[in-house]
Amino acid sequence: MWCRRLAWLLRGPCRQRRSSGHCWPWPPRGTKTVVTALTRGHHIAPGSLPCTWQLHGDHLELRYRDMLMRLDFVWLRDHCRSASCYNTKTNQRSLDTASVDLDIRPQAVRVDETTLFLTWPDGHVTRYGLEWLVQNSYEGQKKQVMHPRILWNAEIYRQAQVPSVDCQSFLETDEGLKEFLQNFLLYGIAFVENVTPTKEDTEVLAERISIIRETIYGRMWYFTSDFSRGDTAYTKLALDRHTDTTYFQEPCGIQVFHCLKHEGTGGRTLLVDGFHAAEQLLRRAPEQFELLSKVPLKHEYVENVGGCHNHMIGVGPVLNVYPWNNELYLIRYNNYDRAVINTVPYDVVRRWYHAHRTLTTELRRPENELWVKLKPGKALFVDNWRVLHGREAFTGYRQLCGCYLTRDDVLNTARLLGLQA
Repeated sequence: MWCRRLAWLLRGPCRQRRSSGHCWPWPPRGTKTVVTALTRGHHIAPGSLPCTWQLHGDHLELRYRDMLMRLDFVWLRDHCRSASCYNTKTNQRSLDTASVDLDIRPQAVRVDETTLFLTWPDGHVTRYGLEWLVQNSYEGQKKQVMHPRILWNAEIYRQAQVPSVDCQSFLETDEGLKEFLQNFLLYGIAFVENVTPTKEDTEVLAERISIIRETIYGRMWYFTSDFSRGDTAYTKLALDRHTDTTYFQEPCGIQVFHCLKHEGTGGRTLLVDGFHAAEQLLRRAPEQFELLSKVPLKHEYVENVGGCHNHMIGVGPVLNVYPWNNELYLIRYNNYDRAVINTVPYDVVRRWYHAHRTLTTELRRPENELWVKLKPGKALFVDNWRVLHGREAFTGYRQLCGCYLTRDDVLNTARLLGLQA
C-alpha cells in the first residue's frame, strides 16, 4: 500500500524535495504566512495504511486509517512523550504546560508508516505513534466507548444466565474476582454465593474489590424496619425504583446488599437497568434525553431522628453523559429525595416534566423489572450510577447489612485485572 510522505517548511530557506521537484520559497521577513498547500511525495510501504497530513493556521490535519484528526499545535507540544517532557517511570507529565507558547507552530513535520515527527522552533523533536493518535485524539475518543455494557431488561438478563461467583473463588483467586467484575461491569449487578451471613464476612467481601466508603450512615450498616433513621427505607413499606445518595454531590458508586435474616413474607428486591430505559428514551425522544442531561436539579436529605441530624444537598442532572460521545455514565433518579425545582426557568420546567414522565414510564415498564429474592448467603453488588433498586412491602423481621464502595477503587481493581473499566 502507499503512504504519502509529506514535508512542510514553515521557517528557513527554500528547500527542494527531489521527489517532487517543487520549491516553496520563504516569504520576506515580516510577512505573516498561513500555508494551506502541501508538497506531496510518495514512497512504497508494503503493508502500511494510507496517511496524509496538512498544516493549517493553528493545527495539523492528519488523515489515517479513514479517520480525519485535527490536532492543535499547543496540544501536540503539551503531550510530547520524550524523556524531557514525560516521566515514563511515574507516567506523569514533566513539561510545564504554562511555559508552552500558545502561538507555537512546528518548524518541520514528517510522517512515515507508523510515526508523526514534529520539530519545534527550539529544535525539540516530538514523536507520536499514529495508532496512539487514533486512540487519544478527540476524533478517536468520539468513536470509542468508555465503559462497554450490555443493556438489559428482565428477559435479556434471565436469558444471559449470568452466573453467580462462589465466595471462596471470589476471595482467593484472580479468576473468580475477574469473572465477578466482568459481570458487574457489563450488567451493573453481580452476585456472590455462599457468603457467611454476618456483617463481618460481608465486610471482608466488600474489601476484596474496594475501600469501603464511610457516609452519614456509617461504614457497614444494619438495615431493619425500626425507623432508626429518617428514611422510608427503614420501614416495611414498598420502595419504588431509585438510585441512592442522589443528595450527595458525588453519589455513591456501588452498593452492597446481603440479607442476613428474614422471617416473614414479601420483601423481594427490584432491579431496573436505568441505562436501558435511558437508551429507549434517546431512541424515541432524543430531545427529551438531551433536556434531562442538561437541566441541573437539587436533591435533598433532611434528617432529625434521635441523634442523627443531617442536611445534605446534591446538584446534577438526571442523566449525566460524557460530552464528547454522549455516552451515559450516571443516572440520578430518586423521586423521594428530589428537592424543590428552582433551578429551571418557567419556560423549561413543563418540558422537563414531560421528559421526566417519559423516562419514568420507561423505568416502570413491567418488562424492565427484575425481581430477586435476597437470601442469607447471597450478596448483591449494585452499580448505583446505573441500576435502580427498590423493594416490595414485607412482613416479619427482615435484616440486611451492607455498605457503599468507592467507585474509583472498584474500577481500579478491574483495570489491574485487564478489564476495560
